[in-house]
Amino acid sequence: MEFKNTKIYYFGDINDGCWSERTEVHMAASMGRASHLQHLIACGVSVNIVALDSLTPLHEACMHGQVQCVELLLDAGALVDVRNDDGNTPLCDACAVGSLACVKLLLERGAKVNPPPTSRTASPLHLACMSGNSECVKLLIAKGASLEDYDLYCGTPLHVACNDQHTNCVKELLNAGANVNAVRLHRTPLHLAAKGAQVEMIETLMEFGANIYARDKHDKKPIDFATPVSPVAACLRSYEANPLNLQQLSRLAVRRQLGTRALKVVVQLKIPKLIISYLCYQ
Repeated sequence: MEFKNTKIYYFGDINDGCWSERTEVHMAASMGRASHLQHLIACGVSVNIVALDSLTPLHEACMHGQVQCVELLLDAGALVDVRNDDGNTPLCDACAVGSLACVKLLLERGAKVNPPPTSRTASPLHLACMSGNSECVKLLIAKGASLEDYDLYCGTPLHVACNDQHTNCVKELLNAGANVNAVRLHRTPLHLAAKGAQVEMIETLMEFGANIYARDKHDKKPIDFATPVSPVAACLRSYEANPLNLQQLSRLAVRRQLGTRALKVVVQLKIPKLIISYLCYQ
């Protein structure tokens, strides 16, 4: 298949500072045309050519979850941590679309799980939480993703997962040691779960020690975001009336003491497996 550009400005490699409209390489990468991409590479076309918005073919492949093309580009020397105009790396783009295969491959090839922050982009973990792919979230955490990386617009990754109603991502973050009472404009993840009418998420946050009485900048508690006669309001009222028991508080105390090392340390303790399972929220 032949791809054509109707409007070309400059050709060149990213290292030369040259720019072009979408090229055949970009098109092949975005559409998953692996055989055509392989042919272009064999003909000597640069895999680091940039479009006017600083998108490289690797960005394009990751934005569309084209793992075979990602592998071809990386094998041919594509820069793994190059940024586009928005500050996104290819890993950010792969996380944003929830492509676990692309995320895994990029990390194996040395992509930074915590690229230096910019004012225009969120972290890969934030973007994985937006996409709702809990397996991507789990993999990023295992590779050392910062749980408390703060985005000016979104807050922490936990804020994002709660705001976008991805309960499975919330569970992965909390079990890894994310701060359940992190604040953005004094609003906690529990405020966002209440606003989104997510009963299961509220229950999960409470199990991990969420503050039922936390107030945002407008002096509102989580229950103030719930419809008065609703399952969410009933759930929150129940937690206000019935604090966590001593057993649950003890688990929280141990987990807080161990922090983000908890899951690794707990399994090494010489205690009954049942207690280990309880401490690991299994």
